[in-house]
Amino acid sequence: MIYRSLFRLFIEKEADINTLEVTMLIDNDLEYFNDTFELILQNPNFIHNIRNLTLDFDPANDNITKFMIFLYSNCNSISSLYFLFPWYYYTTTEKHLSQIIDSQQNLKKISLCFNDLPLYHSLLSLKNPNCINSLRTIIFYHVSFKDIVVLNEVLDQLNVLESIHILYCYSLDSSNFIQQISNLTKPFKLKSLFMNEPLIKPLELLLQKSGDYLENFGLEDELLQEILELSIKYCNSKIKFLKFSGFDNQIIYKIFNLIKQVELSLNYLAIESHYDDKLGSIVLKNLGQILPTKLEYLSLSLEINTIDFEIFLKNSQDIFIKKLLIKNIRNGKREESEKKNILPYIKEYIMKKKRIKYFAFLEYFFIQTPIENDDLFSLKDEVKEFRLHNIIVQNYYDLNIEVREFINEMY
Repeated sequence: MIYRSLFRLFIEKEADINTLEVTMLIDNDLEYFNDTFELILQNPNFIHNIRNLTLDFDPANDNITKFMIFLYSNCNSISSLYFLFPWYYYTTTEKHLSQIIDSQQNLKKISLCFNDLPLYHSLLSLKNPNCINSLRTIIFYHVSFKDIVVLNEVLDQLNVLESIHILYCYSLDSSNFIQQISNLTKPFKLKSLFMNEPLIKPLELLLQKSGDYLENFGLEDELLQEILELSIKYCNSKIKFLKFSGFDNQIIYKIFNLIKQVELSLNYLAIESHYDDKLGSIVLKNLGQILPTKLEYLSLSLEINTIDFEIFLKNSQDIFIKKLLIKNIRNGKREESEKKNILPYIKEYIMKKKRIKYFAFLEYFFIQTPIENDDLFSLKDEVKEFRLHNIIVQNYYDLNIEVREFINEMY
């Protein structure tokens, strides 16, 4: 086995492993893990000095449990811990996680993902003497706050905490969560808030407590006017990343107002509106003239017609965008919608004027059975043509920002 030979080579050369990612989702993964774990047990110093650890396994088994015990018995230099809970796990898994945390001397960042249990032991372990003076970043991703009862107790003990990130979490409207946030005595330094169940009461509380700290903000699914009004009221001029989807023709104008409000700091923007040509038209007619003069990232997923798209391109022709992604929702079969082909306009207004550095373009035919995607990256001659203008075409899904990965990299 190649992987086993590589591990043996690393061990023989006494390689210093800085980052370890353990991901097991299928049976073959488990077989590879068992072999690798056997090598690690024979050579415990091999991962003794790891700094960055990711654990992502489903389900937990005996060897995983032994591996977690090995980690807190042998590795105490982890500074970044990224833990994705298995769908089915016993409370012992969470207790072992808490012991890994307890054993660390300089833990600076922890990410807790995919969990609907109380996290009692792992959160309380953050109060250990080492963590309270080292932990700077906490990321919650797809975590239910319904039964978490020690949040404010823990957060008020952390002396150097710089940022908290809540990404698509659940039960933010529970009395538990709301009361604990209200009872905090230290500043609630919420740097990222992305919600796919926007609720007025918890959103208002979170923005009131942390609007001055917020840098990344996203709302998805059935947005209400009151939600956007709260966002406009409390979001500050530090916002760098905005993401919106699930809005209607009335809400979009509130989104425009928010974009204009944070224009000076905005660097990443994603707008998604599927299967609505009227809404796509409103976005294209109004967005170009309110964008900042420079953007790191712009992603548009819209039903696009050529007339409105040309308006957008003309209105934004003085803007440089490092990474531009366009997903054109094609409401019809390929042979019926050639009049919606926007690639010639992209070449004329973007490619020839060298307004971008990286580009991804996907045409999504959702009426087709099965659904079809045409990715510009797969058209080699087109990719070469863009390259002649110093524009790198990439696979759409490779260039697309996934919120969890973005926050983990940036903080």
